[in-house]
Amino acid sequence: MNLKETLNWRYTTKEFDPTKKISDSDMAQVKELLRMSPSSVNLQPWHFIIAETKEGKERIAKGTQGFFSFNEPKVVNASAVILFCSRISADENYIQHLSATEEKDGRYPNEEIKKGVYGAINTFADIHKYDLKDLQHWMEKQVYLNIGGFLLGVASLKIDATPMEGIDVKALDEEFGLREKGFTAITAVSIGYRAESDFNSTEKTPKSRLPKSEIFTEI
Repeated sequence: MNLKETLNWRYTTKEFDPTKKISDSDMAQVKELLRMSPSSVNLQPWHFIIAETKEGKERIAKGTQGFFSFNEPKVVNASAVILFCSRISADENYIQHLSATEEKDGRYPNEEIKKGVYGAINTFADIHKYDLKDLQHWMEKQVYLNIGGFLLGVASLKIDATPMEGIDVKALDEEFGLREKGFTAITAVSIGYRAESDFNSTEKTPKSRLPKSEIFTEI
């Protein structure tokens, strides 16, 4: 992968070609991108609803009604749509579950390291819960870390993507019973292949970024 070429190739796709579908092998890699994302203290505070069927995409499109109707075509015409969801809390049961999973996966060479990692997860969770009082926001930040890596990762597969905060998260929480499961919808990302008529393609609309002299301080 040539990173610069990939960065210039990708853009926020405004119009998908509904006749083009992502292969099963590429979708398997898409799921690995989601699963293998880094997160603070490996908290992994996310859940993903992946819609590839017409019925599944129509369910996610329920979050694009009314004011957000401009995003409905980006959902129903895409090959797939991923709804990124964040945990609402990270309680002791969840942290114990994380620790048990890491132990099963062989991440602890000895009991001392296991106790140290377990303590670190609890310490950072408590800092955000009690001191900074931003535990849910902190977990949402980890989901956005995932989204950033996801956009670059799918671009490396020559798959187009459209991240959408313009969705009715309450409607989607209700549609999928997310709050009862301890999650809330954050952002949807449609993936697929650009239509030739897409006005926002890099072939028609050049990218615009602030100059290096303005955004970099090199010391």
